[in-house]
Amino acid sequence: MSGRRIEIAPSILSADFSDIREAVGQVEASGAGIVHFDIMDGVFVPQITFGPKLVKDIRPHSSLVFDAHLMITSPESQIDRFIDAGCDYITIHQESTIHLHRALTQIRNGGARCGISIVPSTPVSSIVPLLDMVDLVLVMTVNPGFGGQKLIQSCLDKIVQLAEIRKAEDFDFLISVDGGVNLDTIQDVVAAGADIAVTGSAFFDSDDRGAFIRKMHELALESFS
Repeated sequence: MSGRRIEIAPSILSADFSDIREAVGQVEASGAGIVHFDIMDGVFVPQITFGPKLVKDIRPHSSLVFDAHLMITSPESQIDRFIDAGCDYITIHQESTIHLHRALTQIRNGGARCGISIVPSTPVSSIVPLLDMVDLVLVMTVNPGFGGQKLIQSCLDKIVQLAEIRKAEDFDFLISVDGGVNLDTIQDVVAAGADIAVTGSAFFDSDDRGAFIRKMHELALESFS
């Protein structure tokens, strides 16, 4: 697609939690435009990470787009708190609530951009009725809960499906991909149709994070042709 650009969104799940403010500063200094916050409750996924207070405390210190991925049960109870904390995007899981339409409407009415996510075992067909109301669809290419996992190749088909639906229906949602995205997989992800690539350990394990972001963009551009 002419003029396409991939956004790289480092996830602070893989950062040193003893200095999250510094980690967000490293994301900004690298040239990335989005920081991804993985919110985990220990129920929907095995891990527990952090809540809205951390996001709120960091917000005054960064001009980055804040992308909150709520991997929590009953996200309706926490959506308003993350909006108040300063999140630009709030993404909730199809699997996390039976009142998905209501929860997405809650995000939109609160002034944030709304996103919907699916885990590897959930088909795209389960969210088709809601695609006309979302700003972002997040395809999990690993089973959520832990960083450093390998991308599940079969999940790339979901990105292709979403890109085809978006074109056919003239929707404008962004397609984000989270899980095992690194220098070895970025071209596959972009070629499938992704707009945003979430990357965690690959970014924070890099000796030169700015060079990592530049290389990710370079590889993405090669895959556009």
